[in-house]
Amino acid sequence: MEQLVYVSTSRVMPDSATIEAILSASRRNNARDGLTGLLVTGGRRFLQVLEGPSEQLAAAYTRIRADERHFALVQLSRRPIVARSFADWSMGFEQGYATSLASVVEQLTERVADPDLKAQFRSFAEMHSQPA
Repeated sequence: MEQLVYVSTSRVMPDSATIEAILSASRRNNARDGLTGLLVTGGRRFLQVLEGPSEQLAAAYTRIRADERHFALVQLSRRPIVARSFADWSMGFEQGYATSLASVVEQLTERVADPDLKAQFRSFAEMHSQPA
């Protein structure tokens, strides 16, 4: 089992319908492929972690890279893991508009044991936080 973390930039500011379409497809595909993870958006930037079987993870990342709605994909890490950090989420999602993105991500990552993964998400949220 592996974990992959990447960041990307949307070509346009995503509206709620676009994000819902991304989430719907992600949740369907991830459930089918045994993947779990978390997607966080801040403006046009996306940070995502995916976890699961290596072959399915590679196929998902290939689909993501081919998606023309975004560019500048940067793989931040890819490594073997023993246990999932987001085992209960086919694709958790947060967009920090109701409160600050930083406070939402802090709550979402509270139980994440891996300090590096937690720091990646919290740093992203601090940089892209949008208070209400």
